[in-house]
Amino acid sequence: MEKIWLRQYPAGVPAEVCTDLYPSLVALLDDSLAKFQERPALRYLGRVFSYAQIDAGSRALAACLQSMGLARGDRVAVMMPNVPQYAVAVAAILRAGLVVVNVNPMYTPRELEHQLKDSGAKAIFVFENFAPTLRQVWDAVPTRKVILSAAGDMLGALRGPLVSHFARKGSKPFAIASLPGAMRFNEALARGRRLVLQPVASGPEDIAVLQYTGGTTGVSKGAVLLHRNLVANLLQSEAWYRPALARIAPGEQVVTVGALPLYHIFGFNVIMMLGLYMGGCTVLIPDPRNLPGLLRTLSRQRFHSLPAVNTLFAALLNHPDFDRVDWSSLKLAVGGGMAVQQATAKAWLQRTGCPICEGYGLSETSPSATCNPVDSTAYSGNIGLPLPGTELMLVDDEGREVPAGTPGEIAIRGPQVMAGYWQRPDETAKVMLEGGWFRTGDVGLVDERGYFRIVDRKKDMILVSGFNVYPNEVEDVVTQMPGVLECAAVGVPDAKAGEAVKLVVVRKDAAGTSPSEAEIRAYCEANLTGYKRPRFIEFRHELPKSTVGKVLRRELRSAA
Repeated sequence: MEKIWLRQYPAGVPAEVCTDLYPSLVALLDDSLAKFQERPALRYLGRVFSYAQIDAGSRALAACLQSMGLARGDRVAVMMPNVPQYAVAVAAILRAGLVVVNVNPMYTPRELEHQLKDSGAKAIFVFENFAPTLRQVWDAVPTRKVILSAAGDMLGALRGPLVSHFARKGSKPFAIASLPGAMRFNEALARGRRLVLQPVASGPEDIAVLQYTGGTTGVSKGAVLLHRNLVANLLQSEAWYRPALARIAPGEQVVTVGALPLYHIFGFNVIMMLGLYMGGCTVLIPDPRNLPGLLRTLSRQRFHSLPAVNTLFAALLNHPDFDRVDWSSLKLAVGGGMAVQQATAKAWLQRTGCPICEGYGLSETSPSATCNPVDSTAYSGNIGLPLPGTELMLVDDEGREVPAGTPGEIAIRGPQVMAGYWQRPDETAKVMLEGGWFRTGDVGLVDERGYFRIVDRKKDMILVSGFNVYPNEVEDVVTQMPGVLECAAVGVPDAKAGEAVKLVVVRKDAAGTSPSEAEIRAYCEANLTGYKRPRFIEFRHELPKSTVGKVLRRELRSAA
């Protein structure tokens, strides 16, 4: 379709970006870490970490990884919350010529086992609070190199052990000896400082990250993000945000609140990597669910950028400590991961003076594909305009462009679109059209100005606080329970999370009561990450089905 959206671009935003400015994320990191040596790069629990420290730490850690026998292209999993060690580990993995595999620290053993086996990860950085999960699947996974990290590892000899001690409270006891050959993070740093890093010339077509997302079959699959994909999206995002960033006082460093999890592609690229590229400082929030702690942190400093999901914006607004924060320096509030609700957007603008700028993207697009202009002041309900160098098209089931004014599946083409799914050519073929177009599964409309909005979801995916939940995965887990004949998972509206999971269960013995709701909840707790677990459970004698026996989830959604 004609690029009618270019007419709506704010002044100063280019139609294209120079995607070959850096041949790789490594080159980009090398440039930034050298250029901004004296600047603070990260803030964590009141401590400041400079670019020089991130530079030196990641070089040492990269040398240590190479000494472990890891070869170029090997996958290394990172299973950590928002702590400084995460940024150092990611930079080290990339500098060593390896591939980052982002892992949700809250994964259950079943989910972790699949991801480690599927990616073939040979090594893992794991936060010690989550190491017991790794231990449970140790005999089933190929991962044999383990670097254990604690909350206070980078906080110094005095404060560090104290912070680590308190962070361990409430977590399961763990002995490092139970993971053969495991090494402590600080030990790995010390070892690496005695070694020499062998530079690796990563190129645009090399894999930088495997970002796992759900599958139509219920199997999580890795989106293959090349160095050029992530570099392009960084440059696109920086170009799009310029009108807002230009309102920051000259010479003042851009400070971004890192409340979104960095293992999520939005947090990884739009918070951490973009912050490093711009020479900014990221305030790391290890647990955004601790709203009093988050607001207390924000009350102690100036900050300019807050990427978040609707649920976090709403939770902050409704907290009694909200007005203790000085929001006057906030110039950019980006809403992604899920739809921003009108009431939330209106209240946020009234109380902070900064509008929430809603965007749209997926793991497969590194992630940003569209965004509303950052100089907008009114809520639109749109997902915005395609970013520089990005094209959107609406297609029918056969992949043909639909007539103007007709809803169609959103297809995206641009330098940020993934190379495919890791070792799954069949799944890749389902979503890629000729010419490099990626089918999103979301049904949209475009108006005469080029603004896109989502009107339906072709896939049965459930969106819980910005995280994708695939019904097939939930159903596959629950149907393994004794006493369950069949079940169906659907998304139902939820004021807080956007959507919640509802599970409809048919028991084998329709007259019986086994399994009970409590038993199903306990089973889900053991096998599904928190956001995937059903909020509502309903028992029925049968599920609605088509004439060929397909479960009609749409009918269950309508009934809900």
